[in-house]
Amino acid sequence: MAAKDPHGTRYEVTGNGPPIVLVHGLGLHHAMWQWVSPTLDRDYRVIRYDLIGHGDSYRQPSNLTMADFVRQLNDLADHLQLTRFAVIGFSLGGLIAEAFALAHPMRTAALGVLHSAYDRSDDERAAIRARVSLARTVGPDATIGPALQRWFTAEFAARSPKILEQVRAWVTANDAASFAAAYHVLAEVDAELAHTLSAIRCPTLVMTGDEDFGNSPAMAQQAAAQIPGAECVILPGLRHMALAEDPRAVLDALSPFLARAYPYLPA
Repeated sequence: MAAKDPHGTRYEVTGNGPPIVLVHGLGLHHAMWQWVSPTLDRDYRVIRYDLIGHGDSYRQPSNLTMADFVRQLNDLADHLQLTRFAVIGFSLGGLIAEAFALAHPMRTAALGVLHSAYDRSDDERAAIRARVSLARTVGPDATIGPALQRWFTAEFAARSPKILEQVRAWVTANDAASFAAAYHVLAEVDAELAHTLSAIRCPTLVMTGDEDFGNSPAMAQQAAAQIPGAECVILPGLRHMALAEDPRAVLDALSPFLARAYPYLPA
């Protein structure tokens, strides 16, 4: 079922069972979960939605903050009458999932943080701020070429060019102002969240690829160490878009975690 909530958030619901909300990354939209959602649909009611300024959701190209993304998710949960649910986020979506778990602990049954940044160094932050500046002045087209090189291994890019072109099309279709506003949030909010993650109390899985250089294994391990009881999984031989490149590897970690952690299903 595809629809919009009263605030203009575009969402889609598939499957049956306990609810899981999937939160996509910068420049993408709900369809980026297509490689894993069919498997999750077998056991869960899966909600995928478009972030503010992405896909068919409403735009807010100025003064966008993490609080706006958290409010969007909470409003969608209210609309769907979700009392308690798992939140799985990718990249920017992982940061949103963390912030949501901190703001709404009673609603967050389990947390998945996939390929997300943690407390960037000065050099790392300078590099992403430069990309934000480029996105503001030129638009998404200026950042997508280097992004695809960071997101996929060279071997996968050579044998699956159609997937890379699909991802390129998703990113370049974004409204330039909205994309830059969301990119700014992605560039800055990890430092603030790094000092608050220890307050998260729900079961948590932190995952990244061992070749995801912008969201590195060290970042994932440090983030997991801050969250009491969190599990950390490093996927060998994969970069940022492991969801597309090797969805089975992602599911081999994510599905058992959910079965163990989500209170509505037996282990």
